[in-house]
Amino acid sequence: MPFGHRLHDKVAKRVYLDWFLMCMIAGHVNAGGFLSCERFVTHVTGFATLAGVDFYQGKWFDALAVLSIPVYFLLGVMLSAYLTEKHFVHKVHGNRFAPVLWIVGVLLLGAGVLGYNNYFGEFGKSAVLHQDYILLALLCGASGLQNAAISSASGYTVRTTHLTGITTDLGIGIIRYFSHHMGQSEKEKEYLATKVRALTILSFVFGSTVGAYSYFNFKYLGFLLPAIAAFYVAFMASRGMGRQSKASDQAM
Repeated sequence: MPFGHRLHDKVAKRVYLDWFLMCMIAGHVNAGGFLSCERFVTHVTGFATLAGVDFYQGKWFDALAVLSIPVYFLLGVMLSAYLTEKHFVHKVHGNRFAPVLWIVGVLLLGAGVLGYNNYFGEFGKSAVLHQDYILLALLCGASGLQNAAISSASGYTVRTTHLTGITTDLGIGIIRYFSHHMGQSEKEKEYLATKVRALTILSFVFGSTVGAYSYFNFKYLGFLLPAIAAFYVAFMASRGMGRQSKASDQAM
């Protein structure tokens, strides 16, 4: 299946390019959230910490509002899971990841267009919940959708929107690779997994770098770049599945 393969499988470079492009999108969007309103949109731990501080200071409304923002990340994950699992349960034809990526593109496009039309206030100011709440909800929702899609596509081994877990896996994988208790075939699998994890981190950093350039120069319109990238991956996933389905029909 195009786009969806497990981490240890040897697959076409096209699949890895799609994965790494999604990692760059994640880094780009996270940079946009930070530069637009000083919030890392995929940092659920950070939102929980801010909520705790607000609770202590007696800012109950702000605390509940901040705590609700990661819920949109969760909703994005749940929607992605529903759309991808539906493929298996109901035998829906077509690439199960394409609809998820189309939605990601629409959400990011909405963030760029609304921001350009001054819906979120001045770019670069500290977060003001009554202005930036919708922005953060859109970015968190898009991040949850695409993170769940890549997670499912890789057999729940690759995460694109946050790097703590994958950095942990990278460290463990490096030690496992040099272990004397592993056979040659296991070493080859661990080498492949380690390479993918390292490139995932580098892709996120590269996406953040490109994002910084686009947001500093184009402000909210910078969100259009990851939106276009998401549309591109969705289109390629749809086209790839169409070719596969056509080949299967001809074989029958």
